Amino acid sequence: MTRSDVLHILDGTGPRFGKSVALALNGLILLSAATIAVETMPGLPAPLRSALFWLEVAILAIFAVEYMVRVICAPRPWRYIFSFWGLVDLLAVLPALVLLQPQWASVRVFRLIRLVRLLKLFRTSLALNRMRRAVRSVRGELTVLGVMAAMVLYVAAVGIYIFEHQAQPEVFSSIPMALWWAVASLTTVGYGDMVPLTVGGRIFTTLVLFVGLGIVAGPAAIITAALLESDLEEAGLELSETHEDNDDNKGDVT
Repeated sequence: MTRSDVLHILDGTGPRFGKSVALALNGLILLSAATIAVETMPGLPAPLRSALFWLEVAILAIFAVEYMVRVICAPRPWRYIFSFWGLVDLLAVLPALVLLQPQWASVRVFRLIRLVRLLKLFRTSLALNRMRRAVRSVRGELTVLGVMAAMVLYVAAVGIYIFEHQAQPEVFSSIPMALWWAVASLTTVGYGDMVPLTVGGRIFTTLVLFVGLGIVAGPAAIITAALLESDLEEAGLELSETHEDNDDNKGDVT
């Protein structure tokens, strides 16, 4: 068995043991997440708390071995270590090894992102590739929307500060403090901790909320349009390939 075969098995793409190993590792991730949650419950019996502790240690040991195997088997170990998945694997083990505390061990929950890799087993990686291509094709539009959103956030913070500072000097004490209100309003969350009281502030808030709906819906609409365009392009390519195959078959018959 080569190093590449070992990596394929750990990623869940191995032909023989890949699916079983991937399911087992992700099952351990879920078990670890449940253990972390149970450990925070008050009034647990001492034997149960001790059992949960040693279960956590065992899971950590498995994750540590998996990380070391990935480093050893990687074609470029340093490149893997500093890659996104390498850092996720390291964070899954390192903080909890330093301090076996729930608040540190909870970092391992980010490893649940690896569950996305299991989608490859069900032939849904095509959907992920389509999404990646769609986002890449509209990254310019998304960048423009991001810049516009930042500008609107700043203008909203300045506007609400002008309207509400005199009425609520403790709440809207500065423009940086008003930025929190702008974020909550533009994302249509509205926590209610900073509420305008003046007529001008409420009218301004109404305008900001309508603008926020457009900012939130804009990227979704752009990505959806890119996905539809990608589907049409793929359908056109498949149709042209079908016509070419039919023409070749007719030529063979003649």
